[in-house]
Amino acid sequence: MAEPKIVKTQKRRQSPVPQRIYELKVTLREIYPPIWRQVHVRSDTTLAKLHEVLQFAMGWSNSHLHLFETEDERYGVPDPELDLHDERRVRLDRLLTRLGDRMVYEYDFGDSWEHDVVLERILEPQKGARYPRVIAGQRACPPEDCGGVPGYEEFLSIIADPRHPEHEEMVEWAGGPFDPEAFDVNQKNRMLHGGWYLPGPTG
Repeated sequence: MAEPKIVKTQKRRQSPVPQRIYELKVTLREIYPPIWRQVHVRSDTTLAKLHEVLQFAMGWSNSHLHLFETEDERYGVPDPELDLHDERRVRLDRLLTRLGDRMVYEYDFGDSWEHDVVLERILEPQKGARYPRVIAGQRACPPEDCGGVPGYEEFLSIIADPRHPEHEEMVEWAGGPFDPEAFDVNQKNRMLHGGWYLPGPTG
């Protein structure tokens, strides 16, 4: 009697989760006219990488602490005093899953710059496109350490008045003339893809 054949079975590979592109609108709170950016990022971007993208897109210099906040949790660089979950271990598509989902990104706990981050669209990746990328925006980012929203408003008032006694001093502090309406999306992307931000394999 012939021995039964042993059939080797192969484990079926799990299909990877289809990659999506998130279109986020990022708006600085309590400033009018609003300062905002729209960015495209991969849905599997970690919050640590998203922090880098937001710093660049807005125009901050990454000189201060930051955190992300949802209705339930707060994320950032682990710190027992701040009770933050590790932002390196959390992907964007874990927190924002439906259109209109949002979270708050706070930068510089002294000046307390709070940004609304809203998921506006979920897209298929475009062939040949490079991500992340900035797709739109308006108005310049405030200077670092200007004192939050009240300090920024005072700063704008002073630099707009050449007769103000602190005008020259304030312009010098800002590093030269400051145009609050300035924003160039093409320049942003040239700098971005010129090497400022290089996403890793899960970035």
